[in-house]
Amino acid sequence: MAMDPRRGWILSVTSLGALLSALNFSTLIIALPELIRSLHASLLQAMWIMLSYMVAQTVVVLMAGSLADLFGRRRIYIFGMAAFTVVSLVAGFAPDASWLIVLRVLQGVAGAMVMANSTAIVADVYPREQMGRALGINVMVVAVGQIIGPVLGGWLTTDYGWAWTFWFNVPFGVIAVVWALYVMGMRSEGVRQERQIDVWGIVTYLIGVTGLLFALTWGAIQSWTSVPVYVGAICFFAGIPAWIRIESKHPHPLLHLPLFSNKPFSIGIVTASLSAIARMAVIFMLIFFFQGALGDNALQAGILSIPLAAGMFVVSPVSGWLGDRFGVIAPATGGLFLTMVGLIGLALVTNIVTPYWMLALWMTVVGLGSGLFNSPNSSSIMNSVPSQYRGEASGIRALTTNSGMMLSIALTIPLVTSSIPRQAMLAIFSGTEVGLHGAANSLTGFVDGLHLAFWVMAGLMLFGTLLSGLRNRGLVKAVPAPSRT
Repeated sequence: MAMDPRRGWILSVTSLGALLSALNFSTLIIALPELIRSLHASLLQAMWIMLSYMVAQTVVVLMAGSLADLFGRRRIYIFGMAAFTVVSLVAGFAPDASWLIVLRVLQGVAGAMVMANSTAIVADVYPREQMGRALGINVMVVAVGQIIGPVLGGWLTTDYGWAWTFWFNVPFGVIAVVWALYVMGMRSEGVRQERQIDVWGIVTYLIGVTGLLFALTWGAIQSWTSVPVYVGAICFFAGIPAWIRIESKHPHPLLHLPLFSNKPFSIGIVTASLSAIARMAVIFMLIFFFQGALGDNALQAGILSIPLAAGMFVVSPVSGWLGDRFGVIAPATGGLFLTMVGLIGLALVTNIVTPYWMLALWMTVVGLGSGLFNSPNSSSIMNSVPSQYRGEASGIRALTTNSGMMLSIALTIPLVTSSIPRQAMLAIFSGTEVGLHGAANSLTGFVDGLHLAFWVMAGLMLFGTLLSGLRNRGLVKAVPAPSRT
């Protein structure tokens, strides 16, 4: 099959967006200590500066995918990239932590427009037999961002100040928007214009999902028995059933529920969420370990965690090729199994006297597993739905991945902090305190909690491996989604 060079140009557009998204998250983690001091932020504000972006992105990402099916994926993608660039510029001038949290929410909304449509745009232009390799390049670029982000963030913060962790996005964002306009333009894409917008679906979705994420983040940071957690839980348990009921009856729903009767789609979505939970848990807990147990600073911790991203970087393009050449089942299932093996290794060897090369080895195994899984699984999800629903499929995939990352934080903090004071752990994470200062009991409890969390994540990966393997046993057949009328 002859290669269309414009496909490569479009892939470069989505890859640049993926790179900026990965850098945005990883550089900010390193900048937190300086940011706290400069803006006189409280611990809770510092946590929300980091989490608000992810919360906003998670809430909006599904809606962004569906609206892109209405107004055009390319238009929403370019608008999101432009908005992300403008907000990044303004965020560097934030006078206090509260304003920065608001701007991070807006940045998350813009990021959702990019994230929800990136995979769908690639799926639109690449044939089925080449999609895995294309998505593998996107994953590889994300890994590059995760590798250089901590180093870049440390350098910018140390030499120029925290504001530059936002301002460095601006020139790259301008280039990305100009390049996207040149390569893709703003043409229609055959968008459906005659369509009733699912207003109540949007409202109930926002109430339910925002309630869940608010409860999870507040509980993990403050207390699980506080009023905000109860309010968030009520919003979730009231909003989500109402949303599902509305979606099942609306002629043009925000979420096309029949997609979930498609088993390859459903299994791909569930395993993607499980993989995100495990991947985020490893990053989250090892940053705690390097700073809290070993006494490294934030920049050193970021550098020491590089093997996680390096494994993804090495194997992602290969996994895409394997999926295109031999089918998605073996690499996707094998990737989850490899991630499980890496988590078991970390659970067995992680201690304050463990040589770094052993930690790096098992981190690399986890990274290799994630890289082996992501591209074939994404390809399986996008190939299992009709082209007119790819925007929604991409949005659902992004939603579950982000939700998995949020759930990961909510699951791992109670596991790790069960044996040590919550405030000590949060202080270490925010960078306001480095090391446990010889507190032997706290250190032992922390390491025990770390082992428990690794074992729980390994158990989730075992379940994901078994579930993914069902795709190879004749139980999983693509079921075309019924047309909307």
